[in-house]
Amino acid sequence: MENILVIKTFAQVREVSGEGELEFSLDAHKTIADVLLSLKAKNDKWALALDGTVICAKNQQLCTPDTPIAAGDEVAFFPPVTGG
Repeated sequence: MENILVIKTFAQVREVSGEGELEFSLDAHKTIADVLLSLKAKNDKWALALDGTVICAKNQQLCTPDTPIAAGDEVAFFPPVTGG
């Protein structure tokens, strides 16, 4: 799993992007924000899926986009949770 990051998506982010899980090469990606920018540039579906407020988690812990990432990490993106 050298230089690979696992990306998981949930709820609306999964529905709009059309991808629930993918492997992502770290290369020049040092933070979650770098990954977000690359995914948004990937295609229109990803740009729409990640538009607006998206919550992120690294290794199942909530985090911020400036959180550093490393090979083997799991990063998840999902919309804000609302209840009622």
